[in-house]
Amino acid sequence: MRSPLAALALCLAAISTQAIAQDKPKQLVMISFDGAGDNKLWQRSRDLGTKTNARFTYFLSCTLVIARADAKQYRAPHGKLGRSNIGFAVDKAEARARLTHVWQARGEGHEIASHTCGHFDGKTWSVADWATEMATFRSVLKDAWKANEAANEEPDGWKDFIDNEIRGFRAPYFSTSAGLVAAEKRAGFTYDASLVTKGPAMPEKKEGIIRFGLPLIPEGPSARPLIGMDYNLFVRHSGGFDDLSRSAEFESRAYSAFRAAFDKQYAGDRIPLQLGFHFVEMNGGAYWRAMERLVTEVCGMADVACVTYSEAVSLIGDHAKPAADSGL
Repeated sequence: MRSPLAALALCLAAISTQAIAQDKPKQLVMISFDGAGDNKLWQRSRDLGTKTNARFTYFLSCTLVIARADAKQYRAPHGKLGRSNIGFAVDKAEARARLTHVWQARGEGHEIASHTCGHFDGKTWSVADWATEMATFRSVLKDAWKANEAANEEPDGWKDFIDNEIRGFRAPYFSTSAGLVAAEKRAGFTYDASLVTKGPAMPEKKEGIIRFGLPLIPEGPSARPLIGMDYNLFVRHSGGFDDLSRSAEFESRAYSAFRAAFDKQYAGDRIPLQLGFHFVEMNGGAYWRAMERLVTEVCGMADVACVTYSEAVSLIGDHAKPAADSGL
């Protein structure tokens, strides 16, 4: 039986731990999805958000709401008519289903942000190039219900949502140029999520744009750092080719990396943790399962908030640091 003194010591330790936790900010976790194509994964992610009270950011590519038959409606800066690095919707029915997911996700508290349209590398793009692609993104989304023969199904407030609620941007391949920030300001974006940081880091502020970076996190037996994103895990684990026989192993490695990155911040300075994913089940869905396990475990904790990037901007407030003059 525990002695009264031992019981008192444990009680005091618990009170002290609680007081320390109360002095810390909530641990923010931002889960994002690039492209946001596969309708089955739209539903799966939305179901996960409902189950765990997590809210996600979907960086949508606009060619995924253009039916393949209408591909020539789109041209990227310096690109060929009807060309997209990520393709188009198979048909108008698939595009309509995706539009429905977009609207329903927005109603559930998730965030829709921009990942441009055709997923091209913009490292040499000018301000005008970025501005053109950003304007195309909004115009395609605004007219998407009509273009997919569903004008009568367009939700009330859809166009206002496209004009006024899509405030975040992530460049494909995290590839930026000196013209990006100016174009983002011109297009009405308030934050950018195109950077990569050496580890979890507070966002920086450049010319009025809050700039987030996906962190490098330790992974694998040798704890070598890599970007906290499913594609980077996929390349490291199997060279970018599916190896279904090792799916469980890859899931375990990814989960261990995600959880260790979370635990370090949760026990430390509580810098927001960002992890990125795609609507592709690489290595048999290993990375989605690892993400779902993490989200299920941590998003219900009292001092954790799994939030969208826009919510993080509001919660972080003036704590964003001035950007170094990198030219980007």
